[in-house]
Amino acid sequence: MRVLVLGAGYAGLTLARDLERRLPAAVELTVVNDSPFHLVQHEVHRAIRRPSVADAIEVPLDEALDRAEIVVDRVTDIDRTGRRVHLADADPLDYDYCAVCLGATTAYYDIPGLEAHAIPLKSLDDAAAIRARYFDACDDGGRVVVGGAGLSGIQVAGELATLSAEEDAHTDIVLVEQLDTVAPSFPESFQRAVRDELLDRGVEIRTETTVESVSASTVETDTGDLDYELLVWAGGLAGQDAVGADRPAVRADLRLDRRTYVVGDAARAVDANGEPVPASASAAIREAKVVGENIAEQVAYEQTGDFGDFPPRPRQYRFDVPGWIVSVGDGAVAQVGPSIFCGSAAKAMKATVGAGHLTSVGAISKAAELVEEELNS
Repeated sequence: MRVLVLGAGYAGLTLARDLERRLPAAVELTVVNDSPFHLVQHEVHRAIRRPSVADAIEVPLDEALDRAEIVVDRVTDIDRTGRRVHLADADPLDYDYCAVCLGATTAYYDIPGLEAHAIPLKSLDDAAAIRARYFDACDDGGRVVVGGAGLSGIQVAGELATLSAEEDAHTDIVLVEQLDTVAPSFPESFQRAVRDELLDRGVEIRTETTVESVSASTVETDTGDLDYELLVWAGGLAGQDAVGADRPAVRADLRLDRRTYVVGDAARAVDANGEPVPASASAAIREAKVVGENIAEQVAYEQTGDFGDFPPRPRQYRFDVPGWIVSVGDGAVAQVGPSIFCGSAAKAMKATVGAGHLTSVGAISKAAELVEEELNS
């Protein structure tokens, strides 16, 4: 019997480590990832201003996993009928159970010129490209446009504004958002605190502004044109090619079918309360733990159960996180319950979150590195 985990982001690595503990030794566990490293995605923006953080937020998979087979390759197609996963450079892999944890790609919404001229932020290479473009074109002034005021866009804008201040560059940082507020999916008190932090760092915020087209030097919007030297796009999520252009919708059991699950940003999930689950690291990690239980119980039923009995009922995921946190340059905003924290308290919380995740995947020394990077940023 083989269980496949596709992807080793927050969801994939958490699930794989959980299955290493839960599955019988006779069950093959295989992890497929397009890199030999796990990346702490919510810290990638730091590498724009502090490239040295890269080492702390990349964890070798062979150090994080004990018995899982690791296949470094790109998933090109998932044949659920035949229970077979096709790879770019290797033979297909058959499976008995599969968890799709491939994350999401950047959505460009067919806006003319956008994909050709904007830099996304999905990898350390993207962070390096943003930094290089900044120093090539913006370190003596000019304008940076960041599209999308979700958490990723907020963090990019904050990093670039702080970098500009450190370099005494007098670069204009403009954050553009189609909706009427920054952090539009979050509570109003959190939105206000984030907006204040951005304004304190000199970020110009343009909400209710829709990007209509992009050229090599101009972002055309419904409220006027913006000339730019650097354009970063953090405007939304799209599905991976292997699962279709759109992220598949799943219910609270996170199943596409009886043997195939989708976990984390790869899907649009609705939880046990009927509420949409936001794309976030904390949700992906918690979803993975539910799926780990479900797969382990299904495997145990197939291997030892009485097939006259009913199969185990899948557990349901219920979205419940204690709060939210976002970096804004050399500051941060955190919400815990109804309380909002900024300044040193929020920075300490942010460092704790990243370090806690690294510790949970066995990278204790990297956790210490990240805390030092965070608190000195």
